[in-house]
Amino acid sequence: MAAPTSPTSPTSSPSPSAPVRPSGPSVGHLVLNVRDIEASHRFYTEALGFEQCGAMVESPIGDMRFYRGSPDTHHDLALVQTKEPSTAPGQWSIMGTRVGINHIAISYPTRDEFLARIKHLQDVGIEFLIRGNHGMTHSAYVQDPDGTGIEVLYDLPPGVWEGNVDAALNFFEVLPNTGDEALDDPTDYRRFSASNST
Repeated sequence: MAAPTSPTSPTSSPSPSAPVRPSGPSVGHLVLNVRDIEASHRFYTEALGFEQCGAMVESPIGDMRFYRGSPDTHHDLALVQTKEPSTAPGQWSIMGTRVGINHIAISYPTRDEFLARIKHLQDVGIEFLIRGNHGMTHSAYVQDPDGTGIEVLYDLPPGVWEGNVDAALNFFEVLPNTGDEALDDPTDYRRFSASNST
């Protein structure tokens, strides 16, 4: 006899009207194996704005460094220097075929901080592979030195997407990814309700 499925079971279909749990698991931090820890350190600190908050000394793992976005957390991210770096990565694509992480989303707390960050990324020569608006975030996709996709984003107000999360998740508006047009960010957000179709 098959076990019953719960509302959070991977085999059940999401329902826009399903009750939301008051709390549950969250992703605490991410650890990345990297080919060149100095290049990755510069990308995550100088380009994305994380601070190094620690390092593992005399570890059998090797060189491992810890990073955070604000002082109210112990760490968000760690980098580990691989002992035998493989060949250089190709360009990341959201339609990629390699197994593992597709992309990592880095969220900035306000629209102004997001806009300042993507302007900084553009100023230091980091290419926007995709620039666009989801129904719940506005985003720019770049890649780190190891070819890992990074989504730089800010979250839209809950009133924009909470009426129909599924429709908001299915919405995407492609924007220019170069020049000043890539920095445009209109605030006439499309609102999603139960009557919206994707």
